[in-house]
Amino acid sequence: MKYTLRNVAGMLAALALLTGCITPPSPDAGKSGNIEVWWLGQSATRITTVSGKVIMIDPWITTNPKTPAQYKNLDALGKIDLILVSHAHGDHIGVNGREYDAVTLSKKHNAPLWGPAGLNQSLITLGILSSDLSLRFGKGGTITPFPGVRITATHAEHSSELLWTNPATSKPETQIGGEPVGFIIELENGFKIYHMGDTGLFGDMKLIGEYYSPDLIMIPIGGHFVLDPKDAAKATRDYLRPKYAIPIHYGTIPQLKGTPQEYLDALGGYPVKVFPINPGDKLRF
Repeated sequence: MKYTLRNVAGMLAALALLTGCITPPSPDAGKSGNIEVWWLGQSATRITTVSGKVIMIDPWITTNPKTPAQYKNLDALGKIDLILVSHAHGDHIGVNGREYDAVTLSKKHNAPLWGPAGLNQSLITLGILSSDLSLRFGKGGTITPFPGVRITATHAEHSSELLWTNPATSKPETQIGGEPVGFIIELENGFKIYHMGDTGLFGDMKLIGEYYSPDLIMIPIGGHFVLDPKDAAKATRDYLRPKYAIPIHYGTIPQLKGTPQEYLDALGGYPVKVFPINPGDKLRF
């Protein structure tokens, strides 16, 4: 059998189906580290840092059709130290009736929820989350929530509206959600993850690639509202040039038609290690 990058990617995908966890070679040989990336469908991602701190991103869990049933109970996610929300849409803040998974988790773990300034201000103003837990930063802003961990908000080409049910009228209202962002997460050993949130293609992805040099990208591929596989491949190959990629944000609703195989095909053999994992699978770096 002739081994190609596509063959290897396929075998890795098969291994993911069998074991639920792929362990690639250490991306930073000679340095200690135990980074876990746990994808739960759409953009929901739980990252465990080198020192064991847990960062939850875009936790649409309880009503996410792709999140495995055993994780629908938020207690199954274990401890959470920090929550990041890329924008206000329900499939990222986690709309569940009149509640939001991100807010529920923030209160449950006393974990600060960081997001675009407009979104977090709305959470405070509407009485959804207290100001000590709803913390704000903007594009280009960097926080250091734990020793050795830096998180920077980047541009994302999308929209951000907060759907809120007014308790006085029981009617839905559209509130300010701020501007959407992505996140560059630099961990204690220097490993960098670019969680792109929801975005279309934009030229400054090249600047992000050159300036931050992400090792791993979590890239939307579904199309319609976000990058489709072809555009995602261009961003990967021509702009970001990471070592590793995890395709996300596809298959949850009919419009998100892009598939990991289409993304792999569009890459055309570009030497990035793609992990086309399933929701609920974990990777270690």
